[in-house]
Amino acid sequence: MDGSAAIEQDRVALKRIVASLVAMAGLAVGPDGEAPAEGEPQSTLPRHLWRAILRLLRPAEAAARRLVIAAARGLVVSLPPPREQGQRPATSAPFLRSLGIAVMASPADLSAAARRAKAEARRAAASARPRTLSLPLFDPLRISLSPELAEGGRHGPARAVPRILFPGLIEPSPLPRPPSREDPVSAACLGRRLAALTAALDDLPGQAMRFARWKARRDLGLTRRVAPLRGGRPPGGRLARFEPTGYRLRNVREVDEILVHAHSLAVEALESPDTS
Repeated sequence: MDGSAAIEQDRVALKRIVASLVAMAGLAVGPDGEAPAEGEPQSTLPRHLWRAILRLLRPAEAAARRLVIAAARGLVVSLPPPREQGQRPATSAPFLRSLGIAVMASPADLSAAARRAKAEARRAAASARPRTLSLPLFDPLRISLSPELAEGGRHGPARAVPRILFPGLIEPSPLPRPPSREDPVSAACLGRRLAALTAALDDLPGQAMRFARWKARRDLGLTRRVAPLRGGRPPGGRLARFEPTGYRLRNVREVDEILVHAHSLAVEALESPDTS
């Protein structure tokens, strides 16, 4: 199976998984983000359902990111020349006008001021325009935790909260209530992530061009991030490598197998980017 066929097979499988996640969340995700299918969209989800969707959404996002990298193999883009940050002429006209002294402006100065005003108006309109949803091109970096947090997770149990008391002076305060499975959790961020993932899978060539443009900027030293993938196991996956065996391991989901296969495609594309 060639690379394009393998990418398309994983893409179709991921779209099926994302559709099931959208159904689990009770959302109808379109190109404009979160939109209701019938009635009003759910603004909150029970904590257990929210966690169950995230456990599948994280590896699905990582797999889609790797498919974008694999699809960008061999793409070469030419970046536009960088805009020159022209220094404005240091004149004393603003200072003189602030003192009430009339200053005559030449036609060239008036046209330059008009161009600057139009450029500022375009930048203001662009900042006011709502941002489009896009899948992040990079894996989230690992967060270094202290040994205490690394052993017990980010949040310890309520009984581990230190309680310093002075008998006769301070009354014991009640411990915080542990989170419940039925606690409502906001579904706004979850809906945006599902919408971004759906849009990326529907426009894989466009996302590949987006990654190729980032690589061109990286080669010119214009980016902070050097590698799009982090070392070790892919985020959210349960498998470390792809082993096509005739049986399924326990607790291994379909999205884990897709993620490992997409990871192998992305690593191969990064190691040998030129296919000509």
